[in-house]
Amino acid sequence: MSDQNLTVSSEISSYQLGESVGYLIARVRSTMANLVTQRTMAELGITSQQGSILFMVASGKCLLAAELAREYGIDASAVTRLVDRLEKRGLLNRVRSVEDRRVVRLALTPEGHAIAARMPAIFNGVIDHLLSGFTAEEVGFLKSMLRRVLTNSGCDLSGITRDATTNLDAKTS
Repeated sequence: MSDQNLTVSSEISSYQLGESVGYLIARVRSTMANLVTQRTMAELGITSQQGSILFMVASGKCLLAAELAREYGIDASAVTRLVDRLEKRGLLNRVRSVEDRRVVRLALTPEGHAIAARMPAIFNGVIDHLLSGFTAEEVGFLKSMLRRVLTNSGCDLSGITRDATTNLDAKTS
């Protein structure tokens, strides 16, 4: 690339990334994903996204590829590739519905369940590290603010409860 004098507009030069809520949220998300991936790769041989997908299937929140695509904000073909890799590793299976042959549910293998069961400890370890020095009140306030952001975006938070078994029971009934 040649040495061209680029003039930076005043809008760009005056924008402070460190004051941008969007930038800060994106950086925190990226940092969390990287820290989780470091742990999952070292301990389980999978990425954070693969571990998270196994956890979402195990919890009952996402039992279809389309639900995973919506949850993660990625396209169906990317989910198909992720599911293909997990299936090839023997961590989950695709199970065609007997009621509607067009529906293909995701089901974890025993090894997939074992990995999913280890994910909360990894998630909690990373969060505990990132939130060290925060009071319980500050953590509660942060969660409250993040829920409000999600609500403002139109996200349905009804499936997010403190009791995962209630969540799973409601989904499978």
